[in-house]
Amino acid sequence: MHSDLRIHHERLAKFVQAIWSHAGSAPREAELVAEHLVQANLAGHDSHGVGMIPRYIASLAEGQLKLNTHVSVIRDAGAVLTLDGGRGFGQVVACEAMAQGLQRAKQFGLAAVGLHNAHHIGRIGHWAEQCGKEGFISFHFVNVMGDPMVAPFGGSDRRFGTNPFCAIFPRKDEKPLLLDFATSAIAYGKTRVAYNKGLTVPPGALIDHQGHPTMQPHVMHEPPFGSLLPFGDHKGYALAALCEILGGALSGGRTTHDETLETDNSAIINGMTTIILNPEAFDAPHMQAEAEAFISWVKKSPPSGNMPIQLPGEWEEANRVDRIANGITVDPMTWRQICHAARLAGMPEEELNAFNALVG
Repeated sequence: MHSDLRIHHERLAKFVQAIWSHAGSAPREAELVAEHLVQANLAGHDSHGVGMIPRYIASLAEGQLKLNTHVSVIRDAGAVLTLDGGRGFGQVVACEAMAQGLQRAKQFGLAAVGLHNAHHIGRIGHWAEQCGKEGFISFHFVNVMGDPMVAPFGGSDRRFGTNPFCAIFPRKDEKPLLLDFATSAIAYGKTRVAYNKGLTVPPGALIDHQGHPTMQPHVMHEPPFGSLLPFGDHKGYALAALCEILGGALSGGRTTHDETLETDNSAIINGMTTIILNPEAFDAPHMQAEAEAFISWVKKSPPSGNMPIQLPGEWEEANRVDRIANGITVDPMTWRQICHAARLAGMPEEELNAFNALVG
């Protein structure tokens, strides 16, 4: 088995930016897509990183992904905005949606943003961090319209998407608390990473097409297809169902059912409903002190093993520190797929070879 490649994050970002420039993206779009994908890798979420490029290229070729598309306002109700992403790059339209939401939250103290019809918006924590950098709290409910991958609790076949939930709480002079997870036991992209590396996934994450438990990721990538399972049995399923309706229907988009299935193409269409809160609008002068007192209290719990007690977001931050210093690892199969996608995007072979020469 070939060892993983290790790539400096800035070199990788330039490569990704070049791919999308050749594909037809405007400079700012290529920059935003590259930044988002590489930041996902830096955070340790390889499932939402540069390994998504081949699927995006396929979606572009199918006419599903629309380059250089921006959000349009469907309804402006002051503190509530309904936006259509026009199947544009999620890395662009979600950024624009959060910027508009933040502007309204600064004006009104809170804002609700419904974004629908967006091509894959990627790692949801990225959008929470966009809010957190401005000192705002946010909650995000997301659905994956028409692309079922997860079986309901008690069911045996796929009925809805991985439907993430995310929330952020900014701290004074500290990294924010960031909760960001798929409501499936593992993200679909993690099965892709395991599949490309020839690895298994943890028990309790997958069932095959007959509803039997399996640890083999090929059931998500080769027919007959199996399903992901929700995390936490009935609790994860219930949260996924609410993400489907709040992220899909409330945002002005669609939910997954017979009329909305898109299993014959490579598109990933997301809906996201975001609530943004300005903490200064609340009468909570001791908010930060109370938060820090709680954090300190939790951290003082005697350890039950060798694992440290971590706050939400600390795992991602530790990955950033390590990967900025030591590079991002990409398995050889995924790298070959990305290089093939670069060729399909129109990158000349000599340019591709120049990038490959920088890969360690």
